[in-house]
Amino acid sequence: MGNPRQHLRCVGAFISPTLILAVVGTVLASPVVAQEAHSIFNGENLEGWTIHGTELWYVEDGELVCESGPDAEYGYLRTNAMYDDFELTLEFKQEADGNSGVFFRSTIDGVRISGWQAEVAPPGLYSGGIYESYGRGWLVQPEPALDAVLRMGDWNEMTIRVVGNRVTTWINGTQMIDLTDEEIGQRRGHIALQIHDGGGIKVRWRNLRMLEL
Repeated sequence: MGNPRQHLRCVGAFISPTLILAVVGTVLASPVVAQEAHSIFNGENLEGWTIHGTELWYVEDGELVCESGPDAEYGYLRTNAMYDDFELTLEFKQEADGNSGVFFRSTIDGVRISGWQAEVAPPGLYSGGIYESYGRGWLVQPEPALDAVLRMGDWNEMTIRVVGNRVTTWINGTQMIDLTDEEIGQRRGHIALQIHDGGGIKVRWRNLRMLEL
């Protein structure tokens, strides 16, 4: 059988230090498999969502449409699922007026919503800002110059990232706000799209992609 120590020295002689470093480096650099983004709107119907109020929500040409109804009141379309930390990316097109928004970590009783809204609105009305309904009102508004990134009547991409007590929004690749708020950090809830009251509103939505963090 021979000398065990001599045998180990022989094995070691055939293992290149470069190979050892390469193997170790590969193990350390290998990322944890990340959660993949998934669609929360199937492009066919409102499966997975619940309507609140009498305003109109329907699917047309693979797009989600919200439109003021005869009552011209507040209306919401909320996810059945609840979300904690996430990054939501979607596209919206304001066809008429466009005063809407994307609520997160929110709960709804009838048409009374408790939570926070990333604003979607016509030019000059702080799209990308964060508003707390039935609470403190505006928490943060984007700098006025940033409003120039909004393309009224055309498709816009919005990203909302919520991690712990920090919220960041982007429109068309431009960061609009970066907010830290303890009350937001203490909540978990639904995503909800809004129709503002007053009538005359029509907004299209598509490519709603959720990445849970």
